Formats: sequence, C-alpha cells, structure tokens
Amino acid sequence: MSAAIPASAAGELLPTPSQTVGPFYGYALPFPGGGDIAPPGRPGTVVLHGHVLDGAGEPVPDALVEVWQPAPDGSRHGAPGTLRRDPVTGAVIGRHAVAFTGFGRVATDADGHYTVTTLPPGGAPYLAIVVFARGLTHHLHTRAYLHDAAGLDRDGLLAALPEERRATLLTTPEGTGVHRFDIRLQYDGVHEETVFLDFG
Repeated sequence: MSAAIPASAAGELLPTPSQTVGPFYGYALPFPGGGDIAPPGRPGTVVLHGHVLDGAGEPVPDALVEVWQPAPDGSRHGAPGTLRRDPVTGAVIGRHAVAFTGFGRVATDADGHYTVTTLPPGGAPYLAIVVFARGLTHHLHTRAYLHDAAGLDRDGLLAALPEERRATLLTTPEGTGVHRFDIRLQYDGVHEETVFLDFG
C-alpha cells in the first residue's frame, strides 16, 4: 500500500521540503584556481581570507565560499572563462591569465579557512559573498566591506546597522593588501553572528 501524498486544503500537491545545502556540493562545484579571481602577476591585487565558523566557534571544514564583485573600473558584466574546459579532454582548466571574471568559488580547508586573491572592486566598497555549508537549508548572502575602501561612510547598509553589527561586515587589516574576514554562522556567546542579507 502506498503512502498518502500530502495535499493542501485546496487539493494541490505541497512542495517537497527543503534539503540542507551540503556537504555533497564539494564533489563537483569547486574548480581549479577558484580563489584566484585576479590574473596571476597582476599588480594591485588584494587577498581576502578568513574562517567560516559555526555557532560553537568551531571551523566548518566543508563550506563553500563564493565571491562576486565588480571590476576595478566598476563594470559588473565580468569576463567569461571561469569554468573554461579543455577542448580535448573536457577537464575544467579555469581562467586564462588575462581576463577578470569578477567571480570566484573556493572550498574551506580542514581548518575552515578560505583564501581569495582578487582586485579592488570599483564602484562599491565591498565584495558580495555567498556561503554554502552543511546544516543550512539555503545559502547565505553577506558582504565583506574592505576596511580601507572609499565610500564606506556613504553606504546605506552600513549606516543602518548598530556599530557592533556593522563590525561583522568590515575586514580587518593584516598587512598591505591583506584583508581578514571571518564568517560566523551564529552567535557563539562572545562574537556576533555575521550580518546576512535577505534578497527574498
């Protein structure tokens, strides 16, 4: 005997419940050089790195971090080529050494750490970030505001947040061109949860 199919009061079928986001995406979604958004050797690069941490302050070793940003000239169309494939073998070979795509995807390591090398975004003082992690029913959107970027004082989102929440979106300097940005999925009793955005 088959199980009954749930139906709404109007007799329509209900949507299938959401599944958690991971960790199975780690098999196919990361690609070679995913964190190298800036072409190798390009002057003026910046490094964004940090940890993805859970509600206990522990690292999440199988999260996926995506970065989206405008080019230094402010253009947002990006260049194709992030997932280029070798025409002979079909293997993903990633970007070529010239174009700036404005997109990167990197998996966290065993310590929950990620690193992205990119160029300063033009026209916006932040990098848009999407986080995928086990236990989440949907991916999370946030922003990493570069602490030394122009225009921070004019950003409407930052201005609308209390100071302690605003701090979760600002990078911390770690040397010339190096920005630390830890992503905290929940309040751990000491550190505020990173501000996440709802684009629903």
